[in-house]
Amino acid sequence: MAYETIKYEVAENILTITLNRPEKLNAFTGQMQQELIAAFDAADADDNIRAIIVTGEGRAFCAGADLSSGANTFDRDARRGPVKRLASGAVDYSDPKVRDGGGQVTLRIFKSLKPVIAAVNGPAVGIGVTMQLAMDIRIASEAARFGFVFSQRGIVPEAASSWFLPRIVGISQALEWCYAGRVFPAQEALAGRLVSKVVPPDDLLPTARALAKEIAAKTAPVSVALIRQMMWRMLGADDPMEAHKVDSRGIYARGRSDDVKEGVVSFLEKRPAQFKNKVSSDMPDYFPWWDERDYK
Repeated sequence: MAYETIKYEVAENILTITLNRPEKLNAFTGQMQQELIAAFDAADADDNIRAIIVTGEGRAFCAGADLSSGANTFDRDARRGPVKRLASGAVDYSDPKVRDGGGQVTLRIFKSLKPVIAAVNGPAVGIGVTMQLAMDIRIASEAARFGFVFSQRGIVPEAASSWFLPRIVGISQALEWCYAGRVFPAQEALAGRLVSKVVPPDDLLPTARALAKEIAAKTAPVSVALIRQMMWRMLGADDPMEAHKVDSRGIYARGRSDDVKEGVVSFLEKRPAQFKNKVSSDMPDYFPWWDERDYK
């Protein structure tokens, strides 16, 4: 599709998605929501793409929701028309018009079959930071700033961040940042384990690309897709037996694959592996092992 609020660029098996409203500090809009979802759909369907980097154009990563609608920015009835009501007159919260747009983006990223790296080049506030939480690795420029500013806007965290953030940084750190709603520097994000490293601005994209290239050059795409979903989905498991079940299915199914034969033989022959299995056609028969949740 033709993108207007993001850039979609593929080189060396790496997709770089660049939030591209620099004159508005890449503020998030409904159009950007739809384009990001479409970009991740396209990436999953393209076997040439082995890893994804998300960054921002200009001096910001994303300054949060576009507030140009003023006081009605978060008023769904005013912006989208009245939502459905039950016979009692109460709101029908199953109405899709109630759904949070940022959450639809993070849920799509959560389902990605390709590893996702956030290269945070500047301010990342509100949805600008919560959209990163479903990404796998966050690398920050020294110029980056972060803010879970919802309490200072009279609203609550969105983009399913109440699920993601405590799992990444722990409940106490998540609550401190969300209670205060303040903007904090990259070094605090590093200390709080929100990001994995902080680098000089000029080193940000080279650092992200070096990691993406390592994944693209040395790993089996089907294995990476499975690993991503195994790790994320086990965060909600109630017993390690659930992980054992999935591990066992994966070891059995992949153990019989051409990729594993190639992985072992290439190691013994001391040469780079040439993995041929594709995410589009060679995922094992037990995948997906979960039931998709509906919005109700």
